[in-house]
Amino acid sequence: MTAEGTRAVPGDMEVPGPAVPGPEVPSPGAPGSPGLGRRAARGAVVTVGGQLARMCVQLASVVVLARLLAPEDYGLLAMVVVIVGVGEILRDFGLSSAAVQAKELSTRQRDNLLWLNGAIGLVLQVTLFLGAGVVATVYDRPELVGVAQALSVSFLLNGLATQYRADLVRRLAFVRLAVVDVVASAVALLAAVAVALAGGGYWALVTQTLTQAGVLLLGLALAARWLPGLPRRAPMRGLLTFGWRLAGTQLIGYASNNIDNLIIGLRFGAGPLGLYNRGFHLLMTPLTQLRAPSTTVALPVLSRLQDEPQRYLEFVRRGQLALGYTLVVGLGVVVAAAEPITAIFLGPRWTEVTPILRLLATAGIFQTLAYVGYWIYLSKNLTADLLRYTLLTSAIKVTCIAVGSLWGVLGVAVGFAVAPALAWPLSLWWLSRRARIPTGSLFTGALRILAGVGVAVVAAVAVDLALADLPAVARLGLTLAVTAATYGVLALAVRPIRADLAGVLALGRLGLRRAAPS
Repeated sequence: MTAEGTRAVPGDMEVPGPAVPGPEVPSPGAPGSPGLGRRAARGAVVTVGGQLARMCVQLASVVVLARLLAPEDYGLLAMVVVIVGVGEILRDFGLSSAAVQAKELSTRQRDNLLWLNGAIGLVLQVTLFLGAGVVATVYDRPELVGVAQALSVSFLLNGLATQYRADLVRRLAFVRLAVVDVVASAVALLAAVAVALAGGGYWALVTQTLTQAGVLLLGLALAARWLPGLPRRAPMRGLLTFGWRLAGTQLIGYASNNIDNLIIGLRFGAGPLGLYNRGFHLLMTPLTQLRAPSTTVALPVLSRLQDEPQRYLEFVRRGQLALGYTLVVGLGVVVAAAEPITAIFLGPRWTEVTPILRLLATAGIFQTLAYVGYWIYLSKNLTADLLRYTLLTSAIKVTCIAVGSLWGVLGVAVGFAVAPALAWPLSLWWLSRRARIPTGSLFTGALRILAGVGVAVVAAVAVDLALADLPAVARLGLTLAVTAATYGVLALAVRPIRADLAGVLALGRLGLRRAAPS
């Protein structure tokens, strides 16, 4: 249960609202307002649609650049990105979530947060630029000096963009967010392809990262339609307390989520790290883009439903089912069809990615089942408890990966898959100690999801093995068809699964109806 973007809690603490006169940042609506559910449903559909479009661009990036660049190029960038990711968490400092979670946020508070994120980004940029030589020495790769110095610019760009994104999320301006994200990804891909075709090698990936950060900053600022005033006195303690606790949690989670990259890079080199990295991004990039909208929509809604416990708990329960019968089912398809997926998206040079991809998809299944707990921790301002929980699960993950690394890169992937399978049941128990959650419903719902995926995977693998001589595209199509047919049979034969699927379809229809122009 980790924050998106980190490669990856009970005791309700009020985040104080503005104590000084001044205009308020628009709020999506009062708790329990009749329009909140409609806006949430519309926001979910719009955001998922935007993320699907962005995911298509990113998958295109994987497909195209994998054929223009070598595993070594990806490995070199990944060596620096492991370190840059730590800085990105410090740069955000949990203040984007603090702004979204706050029941009230004054213009002064919003402006102060923007300048604070920007200042942290500038300090981190200077730090990485001056310390680039240390990074190169650790990996014994001199070329990393230039890569690290170039990527340091992203800290300042992303720091200035942080509160513009948070403001759009807070206002439920999901259409504008989706447009900016898709445009930035597309422009960055075009820039990377141009550099790769010119023979730039790993500099194509550096160009992609910096271009996306620059376009995002410009697009978010234009979409938000405001410029920050100078820093002024305003009550900031509650926001900062929320932020540093969340940042601590994210740092721990990030360290455990990236111990695999660090171990592979240090022990096995850039080539093996590039293979692992491509498998990870082929799966986790679209998975992150599909899971991220759930938090984007759920956090402001749940924050406003805290005074209506029944509606709050029902939202959580339905959220788990929606994730389970969409993302978890999709991950099951990846487990069954890892070989044709690798061939289609990466090409013949990357066949060693197949077992890695299968194991990472297994990890993603259990991560997704536990994901709704993250909504609860943030919406109830339980970041202190989230920090303690993350310490425990991080220890599990680091242990599993470290032990797995004794058997090479594939062993690392096994450890990465085992860790969330062990931590998922623990997540429900841990959260139930401090928050009122529908533990029984969440647990039994997850077991139904796992059982259905298990049956679908077995059926799809059996068909794939019998027709292994077919082209990769045909094999993937058959896997999708067998999965759909399996769920059709399960819906007819198992009443609880039929009810789950009916509920998810009803929720989807509601979202589409709310998203349609009036």
